[in-house]
Amino acid sequence: LFSAVLSSIFLNEQLNVHGKIGCILSILGSTVMVIHAPQEEEVSSLESMAEKLKDPGFIVFAVCVLVSSLLLIFVAGPRYGQSNVLVYVLVCSAIGSLSVSCVKGLGIALKELFSGKPVLKEPLGWVLLVCLVICISIQINYLNKALDIFNTSVVTPIYYVLFTTAVMMCSAILFKEWQHMVLNNIIGSISGFLTIVSGIFLLHAFRDMPFTPSLLPLFLQPGRADPHPPWSSADRHQSCQHQPLLPSEGKGSQSAEEQEEEK
Repeated sequence: LFSAVLSSIFLNEQLNVHGKIGCILSILGSTVMVIHAPQEEEVSSLESMAEKLKDPGFIVFAVCVLVSSLLLIFVAGPRYGQSNVLVYVLVCSAIGSLSVSCVKGLGIALKELFSGKPVLKEPLGWVLLVCLVICISIQINYLNKALDIFNTSVVTPIYYVLFTTAVMMCSAILFKEWQHMVLNNIIGSISGFLTIVSGIFLLHAFRDMPFTPSLLPLFLQPGRADPHPPWSSADRHQSCQHQPLLPSEGKGSQSAEEQEEEK
């Protein structure tokens, strides 16, 4: 929302009422999801991190992310990348979820390095570093493409929402956070996700629709009088009087009266 406001001020990019409501709903939904998100499991060593990275669930998730990203880049990108903002933003969000996991692993490696452990001899740390550089490069590249093509006030909230959702999914699969959630947190997370979807729909579907006060209902328009005031008796009597529809009608009646006087 802050980025959308700044882009409308400094870049002269217009954001209609539907887009503003969509931004607010998206941020509120993300906030609700973060509040009800499960607590992250503590990982204190590279050995435990390596065990979690070898989990079949995370391997399937990583393969799905890579395959879907390749399809979006090489299949959907050339066809729909110039017309659909979700193509490049989905690539950034999906790859970004993996980059957050790499940052988590590198943070553990730095912690062990400062504690005096021989982390530089561990291949996992170098693998995570290479993966992080590749993921960040892809993110920056396709995020810049999306910003060059589409409105900044539209790209930023969509990217924020999809990136947050992808990171939470990756963390849930990697660290098994959803197994110990209570019912209240489950309902809150689902409600937040549906709010995010509603905000994305408003922001994306109505971004080109002009909105003016004339589109509001009449009773909400400023300075607009009652379009159907009550009629007075004089107005009602005057409306019942016969008014000639055509000029020839009045002339025809006058000629008939003159003929009767001549007779």
